[in-house]
Amino acid sequence: MTDRRVLLVPHTGRRPNLAAAAEAARLLEDSGIEVRVLAGDRPESLIKHPVLGSFPRFGHSTEAAEGCELILVLGGDGTFLRAADIAHANDLPVLGINMGHVGFLAEWEQDSMTEAITRVIDRSWRVEDRMTLEITVTDVDGKLIGDGWALNELSLENLNRRGVLDVVLEVDERPVSSYGCDGVLVSTPTGSTAYAFSAGGPVLWPELDAMLVVPNNAHALFDRPLVVSPFSSIAVETGATTTPAEAILDGFKRLQVPPGSRVEVKRGPQPVRWVRLDEVPFADRLVHKFRLPVTGWRGPRK
Repeated sequence: MTDRRVLLVPHTGRRPNLAAAAEAARLLEDSGIEVRVLAGDRPESLIKHPVLGSFPRFGHSTEAAEGCELILVLGGDGTFLRAADIAHANDLPVLGINMGHVGFLAEWEQDSMTEAITRVIDRSWRVEDRMTLEITVTDVDGKLIGDGWALNELSLENLNRRGVLDVVLEVDERPVSSYGCDGVLVSTPTGSTAYAFSAGGPVLWPELDAMLVVPNNAHALFDRPLVVSPFSSIAVETGATTTPAEAILDGFKRLQVPPGSRVEVKRGPQPVRWVRLDEVPFADRLVHKFRLPVTGWRGPRK
């Protein structure tokens, strides 16, 4: 019996992804590594699959990764974030191979999957820690409504699109500004290339420890993004008579935010253990993923 186990997390909604997952599972199994498969929201496609159906299947739970050495994700950013939720709970490294479009969270692309699997088999990879956010929501009386964590971002969103969400932004227990807005984003450097980027925020290099605050469609004189110390505390208070809101963590975990609530965000005590397979600079990844024009670059003289 092998003492090596890997949790395979495929995006099950597309047939090519299932074929790639089957190939990855076969390569791992042939090398003596036990494979588990996360079934996700569509277990029927795995159950019926001639290869993947033979492996143990698990739902989205911490038990799925118990005893595993690594979580291998084959999919886009959404699949990666769900897998990171399990990795974070088990303090396990997570490796993403992009099967989607931009796939900024993935380490490598689909056409390099076989080499990536070989690196996993040989244990020729390293881990870098990625900062997380710790989020709590309390009501007008200070009673805890809910809490959670995020790798990419917290998105506080207005539930009533016929009006604006009235909020006050606080940093380090001091008021900074108030907005009528669609919402407020608080992001990590990892999440700065995701929703926060679409909302007009800057790109932060992942080596930078910081938190990014981006008002979303704010009606205010001062509505610029803020880059805040990782040791700071951020709070967004909603007005007592404003519309209900929702705190969405990494796009899939949801906390209710009634009028008069307080959403507090701090640096999370536990990072996500991010698997790296190469030394490609972040600038090169940025250019590749966003297809940025760099024609005419001459580089430094040496």
